[in-house]
Amino acid sequence: MDYILEMQNVTKTFPGVKALDNVTLKVRPGTVHALMGENGAGKSTLMKCLFGLYNMDQGQIIYNGKEVQVNDAKEALSLGISMIHQELHTNPHRSVMENVWLGRYPRIGGPKSPFVDDKKMYKDTDKLLKSLGLTMKPTDLLRNLSVSRAQSVEIAKAVSYNSKLIIMDEPSSSLTETEVAHLFGIINNLVAKGVSIIYISHKMEEILKISDDVTIMRDGQYVGTWEAKDLTTNMIIKKMVGRDLTNRFPARNPQIAGELLKVENFNSPNPLSFKDVNFTLRKGEILGIGGLVGAQRTEVMEAIYGLRVHDKGKLYLRGEEIQIKKPRDAMNKGFALLTEERRKTGIFPLLSVRDNLLIANMKNYKKSGLLSDEQMNIDTEEQIKSLSIKTPTSRTLIQTLSGGNQQKVLFARWLLTHPDILILDEPTRGIDVGAKYEIYVLMKDIAEQGKGVIMISSEMPELIGMTDRILVMSEGRVAGIVDSKTTSQEEIMILATKFVG
Repeated sequence: MDYILEMQNVTKTFPGVKALDNVTLKVRPGTVHALMGENGAGKSTLMKCLFGLYNMDQGQIIYNGKEVQVNDAKEALSLGISMIHQELHTNPHRSVMENVWLGRYPRIGGPKSPFVDDKKMYKDTDKLLKSLGLTMKPTDLLRNLSVSRAQSVEIAKAVSYNSKLIIMDEPSSSLTETEVAHLFGIINNLVAKGVSIIYISHKMEEILKISDDVTIMRDGQYVGTWEAKDLTTNMIIKKMVGRDLTNRFPARNPQIAGELLKVENFNSPNPLSFKDVNFTLRKGEILGIGGLVGAQRTEVMEAIYGLRVHDKGKLYLRGEEIQIKKPRDAMNKGFALLTEERRKTGIFPLLSVRDNLLIANMKNYKKSGLLSDEQMNIDTEEQIKSLSIKTPTSRTLIQTLSGGNQQKVLFARWLLTHPDILILDEPTRGIDVGAKYEIYVLMKDIAEQGKGVIMISSEMPELIGMTDRILVMSEGRVAGIVDSKTTSQEEIMILATKFVG
């Protein structure tokens, strides 16, 4: 059998947009097959058709040499097709074994018995974890595990269905380099056992390292499939965006002026969080925040914005001390915060693009106590156009947009508030190279207006390429501040581990 999976002439249309247009995908047994494309290219839609979350308008799926109909996720799982979503679907208050066997617990006395066979569940989970080289205990609670280990539980769950094909959607977006290496070890273990992996990622280096074959999509259409060994990063980018993207980061000519923000002796009441944090942000500057997962980068920024409490420390804006006790205080002082988890703490999924875009700026649309629908529509359409947001209409639910377009809506939301200080927490996580570049241009433009930008990022090339200085945190403390033009990834990593252990 040449292919374990063949998706042929798959078409899917949503109101106002053709998401998939005669797309083909062929996956060989026991391989890692990367699926790439810009946000909105149709990757996730294609996988949701395969997993039964969407019904195809036309096309066929041939799996294990036979044509199959996949009407829902239960049918996909019964066929041996599993999907690990970018947003993990775990229950943090339950144990590893309960998460793995959720909905199909072994029973004492038959499947209809109300009594769960905990001993069998423990034994089966322990065997499964050991087969994947995982060291957590079946009784460990998910909430006590790191993101990477929680993701490993999702992989174990997928394997428990005896899956021969596992879809991994952005599995490394929240992982450190060490955790990515561990993930790759698990993938190689699965491939050695004959399992095929469809791997969706925007990280070029990962794709070239882990995959055997690469399929690229653009604007809902199939571009082509190549062996990974025959591709380079530049070739992938050109095929994805349909043009050369010679410069990964936009050219900048920073005009840095005086001090805009000063953070002095910031401390958390939590002894395990941040302590004695000091730094300045200058007008026209992009300041990067680097460090390993758990370095308390997000926690510091959220405390500055009033989302977390701090028990000691001062903030100075243009030389004057200010008090920020809640996010509204921060907004009134000209701060804006783009949070790390756009699906959890950024978007309102059941609201439209327009509502999500305008929600932080509603007070400016009031006329005689009523909202000006005309001005709201004008601002919405201007932002959609200027940021190239791909959406059928402004009334489309934001949850139906790709991750990159959701992120651009969030950018537009804060740009409408005309912030003086824009805090960005992992602003390009899980979005493609084309959308990344557009976000970099937005950051550049904001800084060139004499405003300040703070960017937390786990991608060191991004930190070095887009910032003027980089503050590196380690174990809740400032390990050092380096000049982006003269630093190196090695220097940043040394600082990031300065206080570890």
